[in-house]
Amino acid sequence: MSIKIPEDELDKVLRQVEEREKRDPKKRWITRMMKSAKQYHKMCPYYDKRTGKCFLKLGEKCERDGRFDGCPVFIDWLAKKYDELKSKGRPLPMDFLDLTLAV
Repeated sequence: MSIKIPEDELDKVLRQVEEREKRDPKKRWITRMMKSAKQYHKMCPYYDKRTGKCFLKLGEKCERDGRFDGCPVFIDWLAKKYDELKSKGRPLPMDFLDLTLAV
């Protein structure tokens, strides 16, 4: 048994979800930093190729083999940096290289 949802209601719900995503500055900043990091690095900047360990997890093995696109550890680190910079009242970096220099 399937329920049919009218097109206009579906469009309305999708617009509301998109508006919520646009309003969240933390999520927008994290995605901007991810895109910026991809420009400069092919693999995660906190991944040790020789040992296969993650510097963000303090030497534990990286489960993603250095791929940082969608990595929960990298995203969590970016979220912590966002909260830290906001709490100190510092301006948010616009580029990933600026973020690494601000740390």
